[in-house]
Amino acid sequence: MDELQEKIRQHTMITKATTAFLYGILVSIAMNFFWDPGHIYSSGITGLAQLISTLSQHWPYQLSTAVMLFVLNIPLFILAWFQIGHRFTFFTILAVFCSSLMIKAINPVPLTKDPIICAIFGAVINGFGTGMALKNGISTGGLDILGLTVRKHTGKSVGSVNLAFNFFIVLAAGAVFGWPYAFYSALSIFINARVLDMVYTRQQKMQVMIVTNKPKSVIDCLQNRIRRGITIVHGAEGAYKHDEKTILFTVISRYEQPELRRAMAESDPHAFVSIAENVHIMGRFYEPEP
Repeated sequence: MDELQEKIRQHTMITKATTAFLYGILVSIAMNFFWDPGHIYSSGITGLAQLISTLSQHWPYQLSTAVMLFVLNIPLFILAWFQIGHRFTFFTILAVFCSSLMIKAINPVPLTKDPIICAIFGAVINGFGTGMALKNGISTGGLDILGLTVRKHTGKSVGSVNLAFNFFIVLAAGAVFGWPYAFYSALSIFINARVLDMVYTRQQKMQVMIVTNKPKSVIDCLQNRIRRGITIVHGAEGAYKHDEKTILFTVISRYEQPELRRAMAESDPHAFVSIAENVHIMGRFYEPEP
């Protein structure tokens, strides 16, 4: 058993390291092939790094986006080390380092300077890379760390902070390149967020109602596969055969939906399962540690 757990741990480490490297490549493609040629700013710390790099063109020494991206994340690395976890921080540093390295190493190829095309394709590529990283348990640094820290201590998100920060980035794009570019950057930030949500599904909550005549088997199988609480309603009756049923309620993330399907196929393939998407939750909902 110990040997199996060690192999699983090693496989997880390799997967995360590979994901960090792939994320770095995707971010560099978005930056060097689309955003920079189209004068499009990204969201969060990446956008701030772009802004400082642009402004430094008028300084004695120009600062590259790649270098600033890593430097601006250093205080957040320290915060993550003490507030979130050492392994989480290590892979966050690796992901940011890979993205900075790839942005510097991969030569820019301006496929087009059309700002709309650059905004859309840069956002899709970056959103996919970020979502892939988050799905594999890797933070991409920046405001993610701040959000996780605040949520850990208060249970609240930092949506307003993200919104204000990105609003500042959009204004900067307009001030530096012209106001149409502010709208192009806003379009890119919006598309990036939508693609990220499509790829990273762990934060999307779903309410599940199960009608079954094998409640014990279903509950045991679900709780072996998914760490979720289940509410049991006894004494339900089927209207067609008037046989006794039990109704089970639980809430899962979209990320856990395949495990739900496997659990139901194993425990009661004839059960009726209804899933309501994008539910809002009040109270405690277990989320795995990063």
